Amino acid sequence: MQPDAAGRLAKPLRFPTPRRETSPLSPVEALSPAWNETVHLLFGPFVGRRWISLSLVCLFLGGGTSTAAFQWSFGALPVDLHPTDLLLRFRGVIAQHLILIVLAVALSLALVLGIIYARCVMRFVLVEAVIRHEVTIFAAWKNLRFPGRSYFLWLVGVVGSILALVSAVMVVSLRYLSFLRASGHPSWIASILLVSELTVVVFVGLGVAISITLTDDLVAPVMYARHVSLPVAWSEVWGISRRDTGTFLFYVVLRFAASMGIGIIVLFILFPVLMGLSSGALVTAALVIFTLRAFGLAWVWNPLTVFLGIVALSVFTGLLFVLLSVVGMPGQAFLQNYGVQFIASRVPALEDLCRASSHRRRRG
Repeated sequence: MQPDAAGRLAKPLRFPTPRRETSPLSPVEALSPAWNETVHLLFGPFVGRRWISLSLVCLFLGGGTSTAAFQWSFGALPVDLHPTDLLLRFRGVIAQHLILIVLAVALSLALVLGIIYARCVMRFVLVEAVIRHEVTIFAAWKNLRFPGRSYFLWLVGVVGSILALVSAVMVVSLRYLSFLRASGHPSWIASILLVSELTVVVFVGLGVAISITLTDDLVAPVMYARHVSLPVAWSEVWGISRRDTGTFLFYVVLRFAASMGIGIIVLFILFPVLMGLSSGALVTAALVIFTLRAFGLAWVWNPLTVFLGIVALSVFTGLLFVLLSVVGMPGQAFLQNYGVQFIASRVPALEDLCRASSHRRRRG
């Protein structure tokens, strides 16, 4: 925001917030207060440390950007890594040593669970940030371990069990399909069964995605405001949704539409930036090779050059992660604010917390 001729900062763009007497906000009405709160969080005033902290939080939450941009950017690396060949060689080495197999499985499982746990806790850090407009990651990490642990156990236990059950059913059904083909049954029977299985898998995946989204948007703020476990908060949100099913269905549709719109905007912003970053990496690699040739040297892969390549790739990957998280952070903050504003008008404890935070900011 640039100052005007008098030296005053221009006010951020705001939409009028609908005044509510007793009726809860509709999904459309919740958009304007979510926008205003997000603008105030990010630009009222602009604090660089707050942006960095929020970007770090959103990095654990997915960055708010499409994975297509992430995959495309890695395809623009100046070195052809041949990931398929590397994976085949790595798998061949591991297959010859049982201890390596056990170690790889244990480390992979620990890494996945650690990332999921960090995501669960960071969700509540973001909820606290959009409500209080304060981002203290380390203090919040200590204070929000209870709701984060409750979310983690639910995510790993319930969702993991559903996915494991679906996977087991798919394995059994595929074996049954092979039996049908071998026993001489008409091929159309196997085709119908296969289409039915794929349809069930798609709907189960969609249901899991919607349940996680509703937990992030609506249940997590209730857990934070009322200091209750996830099952208790889910039962409360479920009871509210049953009394107004149409409104909640419309919220889900509008929320995913807003998410798609934000994703498109982010991709438009990322495309030229990623092109510039990839071009810079290509130019740097070319300059290194030409400089070596000018001194009569050639690039040969040895332990030193492998180490330098790993360092360069790590720097490039780090810059990429930072870019994705910073660009996607405002969208994540808005979507979380949208859920908070929508459910706060239906949960008195959360509404009182939002009002108290707003009054404290005005006095300050």
